[in-house]
Amino acid sequence: MPEIDPDALLPNERVKTAVLDGEITQLSRGASNRYASAGDTFLIDGTRFEVTSVDDRTLGDLTDADARREGSPSLTAYKERMQAVHHGDFEWDDTSEIRTYRFEPVE
Repeated sequence: MPEIDPDALLPNERVKTAVLDGEITQLSRGASNRYASAGDTFLIDGTRFEVTSVDDRTLGDLTDADARREGSPSLTAYKERMQAVHHGDFEWDDTSEIRTYRFEPVE
């Protein structure tokens, strides 16, 4: 299991804290880059996480369950958060390709 720098996958400290607290167990990013592979591990404040899956999808594939794994209460809230985080430089397009990374703590 290769170890990656958590900064390669997780975009900021707020996300790292939410991962550590179990609020985020999945992260979707643009498909133009591959930030991790299944089996990779990363360490946050002494807790090791393993990337359990990496899936190529589109924004239109995301569900409310995905949004909850990404730290939002619903898909609508997730869409609003993405637009706010990207300061209006983001337009939700169901056909946009993304890569979804799921991870969990390991002992």
